Amino acid sequence: MNASAPAAPPALPQVPRLRAFRNSLALADNPIPIITQYLDELGDTIGLHMGGIKPTLLTRDPGLIQHILQKNHRNYPKSEMSHGVARYLGHGLLTSEGSYWLQQRRLIQPGFHRQRIAALTETMLQVIDECLEPVAALARQQGGATTVAVHELMTATAFRIIARSVFSTSMSEAELQQLAHLLTDIQAFYTRTLRQPYLKPWLAVKGQFRYHDQLAAQMRQLVLKYIRQRQQEGGAGKDDLLQMLLDARYEDTNEPMTEEQVLDEAIILLVAGHETSANALSWLWYLLAQHPEVVAKLRAEMAAALGERRPTFQDLPQLPYALQVIQETMRLYPPAWIVDRQALEDDEYNGLKLPKGTLISAYIYGVHHLPRLWPEPEAFRPERFGKEQLREQPAYAYLPFGGGPRLCIGNQFALTEMQLVLLETLRRFEVEWEAQPAPGLRPLITLRPRAEITLQFRLRA
Repeated sequence: MNASAPAAPPALPQVPRLRAFRNSLALADNPIPIITQYLDELGDTIGLHMGGIKPTLLTRDPGLIQHILQKNHRNYPKSEMSHGVARYLGHGLLTSEGSYWLQQRRLIQPGFHRQRIAALTETMLQVIDECLEPVAALARQQGGATTVAVHELMTATAFRIIARSVFSTSMSEAELQQLAHLLTDIQAFYTRTLRQPYLKPWLAVKGQFRYHDQLAAQMRQLVLKYIRQRQQEGGAGKDDLLQMLLDARYEDTNEPMTEEQVLDEAIILLVAGHETSANALSWLWYLLAQHPEVVAKLRAEMAAALGERRPTFQDLPQLPYALQVIQETMRLYPPAWIVDRQALEDDEYNGLKLPKGTLISAYIYGVHHLPRLWPEPEAFRPERFGKEQLREQPAYAYLPFGGGPRLCIGNQFALTEMQLVLLETLRRFEVEWEAQPAPGLRPLITLRPRAEITLQFRLRA
């Protein structure tokens, strides 16, 4: 044996293909327990065939995730799995790639600068008032408290906030409901095609692709109506995200976006702008209702910084614990729970070969629940995000908004909105636990609760 011979590269542990196929139905329903079990048994980076068919490298190694999202990101565009959703949502910032993505990012970035978000704070607070007042009215009629379907309320609130921020006008309740149902149906169908690829021929024969294309067309027509209405009215006096899209000009040509481009970007803003916040806020109330000690700390911080008045954008830095509560919620329940990339060229990471074409799924939920990164990972502890603790946090141990150049453009918008919803709700209500089974996880493109979360909202004296 040659002692100087180089060590063999590490072999990638593989989930037997038959096992992956046998688990495909359970994985299609809820992949999180299945893939967590695979990783616990085999290691933090493994190979498997998704649905028994699609070869995939699955990882919860923060170093490898940083490698593909940041350090060598140019070699790892989004995969065909991500690009497939463009069929339904269009070619906006979330689904585009390369030079076109960079051009669009530069064009849209000013809409999410700090000053713009600060200017939208009053809009957010108005919507929160409108959404909480009917709850308060019901509570008054029912002796001071009422049962609330939390995910429904948070989805309506987040949808109204982003719709008002984009269009400066409220969509009707019927339109908001229609959009929410369309998005849920499209997400559920698309994730099924990814997790059970062997069903695609059958789904095509049954007309399911055509049917969901029609749903996407309905969604586009609904949004297009608001864009054309604005074009007819003109933009005088409008300072919303739609007007920013219409007024934006490309540096090289001084040309505006086409109507199709504006439509694609507006749809992405509506979809991404409410999904993250609605799901995170739903999980937030689920956790807070079970942790009165955390609520007590929040109330003490609010009393010191605000008294009984409502918050402003300038108040938020004085309320660090409120932000920590949101950060810890998104650690336990990351809205974007998995992301994927595909290698353009051969690469390697710590001796692991990553051939051209390798599909890599970065399992963010798995990173956020890894005991070596997060002691007692299932415990709800907002203190993990204190200043001192943040300094000790390893790179890419926490990435609820992704990472690298494609870090979510609306992350500060979402955090601001969530803090305002948290603070304003606690200012009005005591949120109390009602005995119920755990809602379970419904991991579509984003991580939703499977069952509705019902809690008691009791008016504060």
